[in-house]
Amino acid sequence: MRGTVRGRATGSFHPPPIQQSRDSDASSRPSSIAMGRAISAAEPYSDRAFQVATIRSINAFLSSHSIHPISTKTSQAPSAKDLSNILTYLLSMIDFPCSKLEDDLSFLLRSLNCPFKFNKSTFRAPNSLHNWPNWLGILHWLVQLAIFNEHISQNSTSYFAQNNSMNEYALESYMRYIQGEDDILEVLDKEFMEKVEKERENVAESNRALEKSVGELEAKAEALRTGPTEREALEKEKNVLEEDVKKFHAMIAEFTGRIDAMEQVLEEKEKELNAKEEERKRICEENEEFKKRVELQTFNARDIERMKREMQAVERDISEAEIARNSWEDKSWDLDSTIGQKFKELVALAMDCNQAIRRLKLGNGFQYEVNPKGSTPAEVIGINYKATLKSELESYAEKIRKGSKEKFEDVIILQQQSKEMDIKIENQKYRIVVLQSHIDEDLFCKPYFLGHVTKIRYVDQTKAAHACLVQILSINI
Repeated sequence: MRGTVRGRATGSFHPPPIQQSRDSDASSRPSSIAMGRAISAAEPYSDRAFQVATIRSINAFLSSHSIHPISTKTSQAPSAKDLSNILTYLLSMIDFPCSKLEDDLSFLLRSLNCPFKFNKSTFRAPNSLHNWPNWLGILHWLVQLAIFNEHISQNSTSYFAQNNSMNEYALESYMRYIQGEDDILEVLDKEFMEKVEKERENVAESNRALEKSVGELEAKAEALRTGPTEREALEKEKNVLEEDVKKFHAMIAEFTGRIDAMEQVLEEKEKELNAKEEERKRICEENEEFKKRVELQTFNARDIERMKREMQAVERDISEAEIARNSWEDKSWDLDSTIGQKFKELVALAMDCNQAIRRLKLGNGFQYEVNPKGSTPAEVIGINYKATLKSELESYAEKIRKGSKEKFEDVIILQQQSKEMDIKIENQKYRIVVLQSHIDEDLFCKPYFLGHVTKIRYVDQTKAAHACLVQILSINI
C-alpha cells in the first residue's frame, strides 16, 4: 500500500555530521616509503600563471551573476569585506544557511572534506602573499560546488533520467507515489504505454529504413563485386584519354598546316599592303603636286564667262527636272486612282471566281484572296494559277469530256433502240391494220339471217379481241 505523504523535501544543503577523531602520529606524517614529498592542495595556486587562469574562471562565474570580479593582480587582491561578500553569495548558491560566516564556513569546509585548510586568523588578512593562494583555492572550490549545484537544480530530472524514458517514468511514478496522487498514476501509466508504443513504432520504422539501406548497400556492394574493378575502369579511361590525345595531336598537326598556309597568305597580304601603301603615297604626292599647280593657276574673264554659262545650264536643267517631276507626280496620282478602280474590279472578279469554284465543287479548297501589297500577279491574286488551280481545272475538264463521251455513247445506243422500237411499232400497226381489215370483212360477209342478237354478240367479241390485241402491242412496246 502506498503512503499518503504530501510533502516533498527541499533541495537545501544539509551536511552530514562530522566524526571527531584524533589522528594518529603515523597518519599525520607522510609515509617514509614514498619517493617524494606530499604536495599540498594549495601549492599549485602559488604559481602566477595558474592564479591568473583560476581568477579568470572565477570571474566568469561571478560576471554571469552580476558580481564585481576579482583583479588578476596580486597587489589588488580582494579585501576581507569583499571576500566575505563573495563567500556569503557562494554559500547561498549551494543552499547553505549562513548566520556567522567564520564559524559556518569552517563547519562547511570540514563537513565536505575540503582539501584546503581554513584558519580564522587568516580571514583577517586574506590578501597577503602567504594567505592569498589558500583563499583562492577555497574560492575556486566553492565556485565549482556552486556551478554543480546550479546545474543539479536546473536539470534535476534530466540529470537522473539522462533522456531515458524508463527512468523518467520511474521517477515520475515515485514522485506521484510520494505525493499521494494515485489517480494521476493511471494516466501516467497510460501515457507511458502510448509513448512506449510510439517509440516501438519509431524503432520499427527506423529498422525498416535501416533494412532498406542495408539492401541498397548490399546491391551496391554486389554491383562493385560484379562490375569492373577500379583498375579496369582506370585502364578504360586511360585508353579513352590516349585516343583523345591522338586526336588532339592530329588536330594540332592539321592546325599547324593551316597556320603555315595562313602565314603564307599573310605574307602575300603584307606584300599587297606594302604595294598599296606605296601607291597611296604616290597618289598623295600627285595630289600635292596638283594642289600646287592649282594654286599657281590664275582665272581670266573667259573662264568666268564659261562658268556662268555652265551654271545657267545647270539651273535650266534643274527647272526642267522639276517640271518633269511634277508631271510624273500627276501621272502617278492618275495611275494610283486607276489602280484603285482596277483593284476593286479585281476583287469583284475574285468573288465571282470563288463562287464559280464552289459551284464546280473542285474539292481542293482553293480561293482567290486579293492582296493589295503584292508585287507579282501570283502575290496579288493570292494563288498560283498554273501551279494549283490550272491542274484542277484541267482534271475537271477531263472528267467533263469523259462524261460527255459516255453520255454521247448512251445517246447513240438510245437512238438505235428508238429506231428499233419505231420499226416494231410500224410492224405492229401494220398487223393491226391487217387484223382490222380481216375483222371488217368478217363482219360484212356474215349471212343476214343471223339473228340480231347473234350479230351484236359477234361484234362485242370482235371488239374485245381488238382491245386485247392493242394491250399486247402496248406491252411489247
